[in-house]
Formats: sequence, structure tokens, C-alpha cells
Amino acid sequence: MDEPIRTGRQLGLYSCHTCGRVSERTGHAAPDAPLACPRCGTHLHHRNPRSLERAWAYTWAAIVLYLPANLLPVMTTVSLTGAVPHTILGGIHELWMNGDWGLAVIVFVASVAVPIVKIASLVLLLLSAGRNSTWCSRERTALWRGIEAVGHWSMLDVFVVVLLVGMIHFGPLAGVEPEPGLVAFGAVVVLTILAVSSFDPRLLWPDPADNPPQPNASPPPHE
Repeated sequence: MDEPIRTGRQLGLYSCHTCGRVSERTGHAAPDAPLACPRCGTHLHHRNPRSLERAWAYTWAAIVLYLPANLLPVMTTVSLTGAVPHTILGGIHELWMNGDWGLAVIVFVASVAVPIVKIASLVLLLLSAGRNSTWCSRERTALWRGIEAVGHWSMLDVFVVVLLVGMIHFGPLAGVEPEPGLVAFGAVVVLTILAVSSFDPRLLWPDPADNPPQPNASPPPHE
């Protein structure tokens, strides 16, 4: 018969989330003594403490700021005809109506679709990890890697507005001014990046030690 697979936790092994070195707790070390990576000095844990709490806090903050990020103007263009505020969705609509369909799609994907998908994916990962679910652990890990890789691409609108503010500055004739919506949008992107980095993906692979089997309740004695 094949021997059962033993986890790193059962073997007393610790993986450093900073440099990746695997360390072993020696026999003379106390079970509750803190450990540090011998290579980089990072404190070692089987699971990062308060990972879910920090990730939830960042995610909820991003959800709260997402509405003002899309409803408030991100910039105002100033010209001889007056000042015109622009929201993200309004800018996408203008690009589409002017025939710049490709650019409108790019801005929509980077500024609207990606943040929504990231927030929804984070909620899914946090809910499933909080329940120590073993459902599709490999697929959920791939999802975490995906949202980690595309996180910074949502800053497209922020980069565009910053470039326009620096390039178009002709006093009362023409100019671009940033608006509060840009700050809210940048905060949403940063908060989602922090939520992803705070989440410990090892929580997607719950150890049997995290969920010890519960003894069956014995039936009441018959009188």
C-alpha cells in the first residue's frame, strides 16, 4: 500500500515567503518558540498571521472607494470654450463615439473590467480560504497568481492623466487638471494590490491539522 502523503507542517518544515528557503524545526526547539529564516531573517510561519484580516480590510476599502472612483470626474479639460469634467465611463463613451474603438476597449478593460474582476476574485478567494475549503485549490491558486500579475495594469488611467497634466499646460488657453475621482481610482488599484500581497496563498491548501476531525456525538443513553 502507498504511504499517505505527509505535509510540510506534519514534517516540521517551514517555507520562507520572502526568499523561498525551506527550514526545519530542530528537535531541541520549543514548539511555540518563534523561528527565523537562516538566510534572510524573516519570521517563519506555516500560515501568515492575520492574513485574511488584512486582505479583507484592503478589499472592503477598495469596494467602498470603487463607486466614487467611477462616479467622480478624474480630470477636467480647460479650453477657451470652458472647463469640461470627465469621468472614466464618460471618457470611454467619448472615445467610442469618436471612432477610437480599440482605445475605448483598452481603457474599459484596464480601468473597469480588471478592477471588478480583481475585487470579485479576491472575495471568492477570501471566502473560500476562510472556510478552509479544499474546492479547486489548484485553480484558485492560478486565479491568485493571475490577479497578482495584472494588478498594476489598472493604473493606465492614472498614467494618462499625469502625462496630460504635464504636457498640456497653456494657461487659460488649454490645460488638464486632475480631479478627486483620480485619487479614488488610484487608491482602489493600490488597495487591491495590497490585498493580493497580504493574502497567503497557502490558505488555499488547508492542512488536515487545521481541521481536525470532530468526534461523533454519542447517542443519549436509553432509559
